Amino acid sequence: MKATPTTSNAAPNTRVRLPEKPKLKLCLAASGGGHVRQLLDLAPVWSVHDHFFITEATALGVSLAKEHRTYFVPHVAVGQARLGAPMRMLKGALFSFFQSARIIWKERPDVVISTGAGAVFFAVAWARLFGAHTVVVESFARFDHPSIFSRVAAPWAHDMVVQSKALAAFYPKAKVFDPLRVLEDQPPPKKLLLFATVGATLPFDRLVDTVTALKASGEIPEELIIQTGIGGHTPDGIETFETLPFDQIQELLRDAAIVVCHGGTGSLITALRQGCRVIAMPRLKERGEHYDNHQAEITKAFAARGLITLAETPAELSEALKIVRARPPVMATTDPTELVAYLNDIVERVKLRQ
Repeated sequence: MKATPTTSNAAPNTRVRLPEKPKLKLCLAASGGGHVRQLLDLAPVWSVHDHFFITEATALGVSLAKEHRTYFVPHVAVGQARLGAPMRMLKGALFSFFQSARIIWKERPDVVISTGAGAVFFAVAWARLFGAHTVVVESFARFDHPSIFSRVAAPWAHDMVVQSKALAAFYPKAKVFDPLRVLEDQPPPKKLLLFATVGATLPFDRLVDTVTALKASGEIPEELIIQTGIGGHTPDGIETFETLPFDQIQELLRDAAIVVCHGGTGSLITALRQGCRVIAMPRLKERGEHYDNHQAEITKAFAARGLITLAETPAELSEALKIVRARPPVMATTDPTELVAYLNDIVERVKLRQ
């Protein structure tokens, strides 16, 4: 009896394809303002993987949530105690401790990349505890001295990145990437508009009052729009907003010939990318305007590169306006190409270990 030949659905000499490993899950953790904007610059790293954000419910954070899976945690900073609100700090920290644990337990990220600061400290710590590969990128706002966040997080982070050569002395094992680049592009056409902005976190009445006084004296002939911060001064007769969605801020910056802003890196870089003439008024710790004087560090470094002009008083702002009107605007941006390549290498190594 002849044996009945068996049949097979598989084509001869067909190589069986093994299923691809699933994409990694990345947690992007950063406080509001410039911290989270730095993460957005790193989109080539996280956009190709499953990812989610942990940040504060600022205007930028709310805009981010429209396009990405985003969790909000309360604002927490040691400086809150320095400014006389220790109970607010402790309440926020307690809430963040448990909320961050729930988020990380639910998501179980493979990699966490954080640019700081206090608001996401517990999220980064929980992710590290649950086995995530942890990358701490010191904020671009830090040029000369490390932040409290990085000093605490660096010892247990798998990888540490600083964005200023001066900080390498504090973190000998850290990789250094300076992303600031001056552009040779021609600025877009501008309107006779001065946009003053205090940033997303705290009011800054000194800036608002100074700009308002110069408008009243006729030294600001341009149309004036002010973003005052929640609870900040709202002068009569001037178009003001406590807060604005990020896309509306971008529209204003495209039109504004001059920007007067606090010393946050997010506000500075965003204005410089749009070809605005930028005058910075840094918040000062001794005036109770911020938790420390890192904004003075930032603005000094930007001014040394010829990117911005500084002012602290009405007289200095008046002089700064004359200076910026008399010279062509400078465009600048942050170019994270080298940092992106470094982070991609980290992510690939983690993926190979999965």
